[in-house]
Amino acid sequence: MTKVILSGCSGKMGHAIVKAIDERNDCEIACGVDAYDCGDYDFTVYKSFSEITEKYDAIIDFSNPAVLDTMLDYAVTNAVPAVICTTGFSEEQIAEIKNASEKTAIFYSGNMSLGINLMVELCKMATKVFANHGDNFDIEVIEKHHNQKLDAPSGTALMIADGISSVSPTEKQYVYDRHAYRKKRDKNEIGIHSIRGGTIVGEHEVIFAGHDEVVSIKHEAHSKEVFAIGSINAAVFMKDKKSGMYDMSDLLAE
Repeated sequence: MTKVILSGCSGKMGHAIVKAIDERNDCEIACGVDAYDCGDYDFTVYKSFSEITEKYDAIIDFSNPAVLDTMLDYAVTNAVPAVICTTGFSEEQIAEIKNASEKTAIFYSGNMSLGINLMVELCKMATKVFANHGDNFDIEVIEKHHNQKLDAPSGTALMIADGISSVSPTEKQYVYDRHAYRKKRDKNEIGIHSIRGGTIVGEHEVIFAGHDEVVSIKHEAHSKEVFAIGSINAAVFMKDKKSGMYDMSDLLAE
């Protein structure tokens, strides 16, 4: 039985995780962490990680970048693996996450969906194929989310772009929108565009636009359940793991 600390239990993803864990028998929520009222849960909710005195098996963090420091401090001090699903981190915070992974196990992914992670692999495959045959395809990433999402572009859009960049034979430049540009598109660009509206759970599309042909790879999430299930599977996977950085590829390989 994996005992989980749920960070961000008052949010929409927090509620989805609580519901998903209630339907499983391999894990349970030991406590929650949230600065806001989480409602009527049958587990203790702390305002901060600094209030937790017990040691549990894993953390699932779907909260806010502002929580990162106290969460990492608890994880490192108690050698508790952390599944970090929050997005919108600064470059400095990402560096903090990597540093913490030298002392405890960290599972970090811009998206917890199996389908999205498959999409990343397909985009990397397409990039390699086009690079080996002239590299004459322009790449654009379009992401759509609900009107309550705070960060833009999404962590998933950046994860996809990073995956493409990692296999590209040329260095890629990320361009966010083009309203400030009055020039032709450079070949080394990856355009990243954000749409916010309604109750869109999450849509990501990568367009490879070549001469007289276009290849699109697209993923749609129709509910938050897919992300909740992925994060729970990651928490169970991370129990008792040694220090280091882990991601969805490690989970899928086991």
